[in-house]
Amino acid sequence: MIPQSDSIDFTAARMAMIDSELRPQGIANPAVLAAMSAVPRERFVASGAEALAYGDRGAPAANGGALIPPAAFGLLLQALVPQAGERALVVGIDPAYAAAVLTALGVSVATDAAAPGHYDIILIDGAVEAIPDALTDRLTPGGRLAGAIDDDGVTRLIVGARTAGAFGYTSIGDAFVPRLPGFQRPRAFVF
Repeated sequence: MIPQSDSIDFTAARMAMIDSELRPQGIANPAVLAAMSAVPRERFVASGAEALAYGDRGAPAANGGALIPPAAFGLLLQALVPQAGERALVVGIDPAYAAAVLTALGVSVATDAAAPGHYDIILIDGAVEAIPDALTDRLTPGGRLAGAIDDDGVTRLIVGARTAGAFGYTSIGDAFVPRLPGFQRPRAFVF
């Protein structure tokens, strides 16, 4: 049974998220912690599910997607090292929360994948099987991308950069992240 949202102190829940979920996972960047403590995550979850906003799992988002669990989201932000004045693209079904946190960090954010231009940061707001070249080609030289790769049922948080015309990434941890449709790995021929 989900508690009634009018009986929850969301400010206290946000601070508990910082102290019991983010810091124990090694998220120590003061700007990331400040932004995540300032943005009311409960306003971005589906109506009636506000009590799930600060749990250690994803939560249903207002427009049908799902929010990444807070610790996984914090790890991705910390790895991206967003700087005020940078341009970011957030790709997802309902990227409003991610966009709000990046905006709180002073980043200019677009959430429409068809938005023209190149970006210093691309955040994939969900787990994908493959990252298309068409997306990484939108990174500026030295631009960074973070997200989650579904590797045969194991979700790996990744961060990468575009250098010398190529994109490479490294895994920064494993976490359950809700799947984002439309980013399937091309199927290979199998005997």
